[in-house]
Amino acid sequence: MISPCHACPLRLLPAFKTGRPDEIDFIQTMKLGEDRFAAGEAITAEGAPDTPLYTLLSGWAFRYRTLADGRRQILNFLLPGDLIGVQANFLGDAAHGVEALGPVVVCRLARSKMWDLYRNHPTLGFDVTWLTAHEEGLVDETLLSVGRRTALERIATLLLYLYKRAVSIGIASEGLLDVPLTQSHLADALGLSRAHVNETLGRLEKRGLFRFRRGRLEMLNPHALETIAGYYDRPLDPRPLL
Repeated sequence: MISPCHACPLRLLPAFKTGRPDEIDFIQTMKLGEDRFAAGEAITAEGAPDTPLYTLLSGWAFRYRTLADGRRQILNFLLPGDLIGVQANFLGDAAHGVEALGPVVVCRLARSKMWDLYRNHPTLGFDVTWLTAHEEGLVDETLLSVGRRTALERIATLLLYLYKRAVSIGIASEGLLDVPLTQSHLADALGLSRAHVNETLGRLEKRGLFRFRRGRLEMLNPHALETIAGYYDRPLDPRPLL
């Protein structure tokens, strides 16, 4: 069953701006349908022309780039409410790919209406700009981690950020989060070998900070983890939702 935009389950969450009725009406005209992807499927492919424009409705995904020899860098992880494919609207062919981490549902949006969005709904246009700027900021954080943070700091920062975002959209509570990440995903996101990730996770777990087993993250001492990461309890502002 396709969710109408006015009854979108994400729009009811405090993590997202509610939006004006006329803006939601326009977003409804953009919505072409909903697509589903299984774990490991490509939502968009690197270098693909005419990349679809999506909003992630449920599930987890990640943006990535690969080198000629198959080495992969995960640029950032995507959670419900994130916009997929907007860069291709400005840059042409997709510079990166997006892969589903688990079962995913996306809202497919009409890319042809983007100019109408900017012309007739400037607040929505600003929201799209905010989302792309925010995503660029996340890539900056990834670069900072890979370039300067220690392995302990990298893993602590990433797990804290994902947990806080998950709490804000209601998919984590009481310190528990079901997350379809493997050690290989963490390695590709943080510029570490899988062996180094395994050893670092073990060191952090021995300190009693969290448990990470078979897709379940249990936060045991988030304040100590914040100290390691230098990532303190900053509330996440409500995000635009397209």
